[in-house]
Amino acid sequence: MRTKKFAICCNNNVQNSVNVKISLGEILTQKKVGFETFDIDDLKAGCDFAFVIGGDGTILKSARFFAKYQTPVFGINLGRLGFLSQASQEKLYEAVDEILAGKYYIDERIMLQSGENIALNDFVVKGNSHGRTSRLTLKINGKAVCDYLADGLIISTPTGSTAYGLSAGGPVLVPNLAAFVIVPICPHTLTARPLVIPDTEIITVSMSECDNGFVVSTDGQNFFECKADIDIKKSEFKAKLALLENSDFYSLLRNKLSWGTSPANIR
Repeated sequence: MRTKKFAICCNNNVQNSVNVKISLGEILTQKKVGFETFDIDDLKAGCDFAFVIGGDGTILKSARFFAKYQTPVFGINLGRLGFLSQASQEKLYEAVDEILAGKYYIDERIMLQSGENIALNDFVVKGNSHGRTSRLTLKINGKAVCDYLADGLIISTPTGSTAYGLSAGGPVLVPNLAAFVIVPICPHTLTARPLVIPDTEIITVSMSECDNGFVVSTDGQNFFECKADIDIKKSEFKAKLALLENSDFYSLLRNKLSWGTSPANIR
């Protein structure tokens, strides 16, 4: 059986991340497991499995990069929420034991793409004129759907439905659902509602001629300007998240977001 090549990815500018990287390296060395370490801004291909240390932002960036090489990523949480992570630094040793014993599964997550830009969570389209709303037109498969007077639009994957889209009033989608969510941001109407569509559709957003183009963000990390229509569709790549065998999405909702918990029980 071929020996796996492991990678440890972290933000070397964050001291706690470096401390956990050192601890993880000591554990793998103790278990006689070979590995390489990479800074989050200097990731490289060639590994079979990547441990990613940090919050959801760090995991998103790593998952997008490694998706092109079909490499699974396993998140170790240092952030506030850690919705995409599987282990805390306090349970690092136990998590490594489970991974090395093969007690995990690979969860493939669909992603969005526009040109060369890829998002695991979402694309956010906003007008280039700061401090004012924009007139946005939504088309699906070339057919007009609706016009929005709003601060912007969020186009998210099921993975991203628990991120910005949720904060803007969108629904939560089960991660493996083959669908996208379109959520208007602060629309100036009572009739604009989030829209769930199949992931086979092509989404086009255009702006009124009197507006000054778009600013588009991918996963809230990469930004680019667009003067013309923007087309967004399902990416040919899928992110691969390594999840422990006892992982459960509904438990994650309860534990991370206090989903379905009585207000009296929230502390």
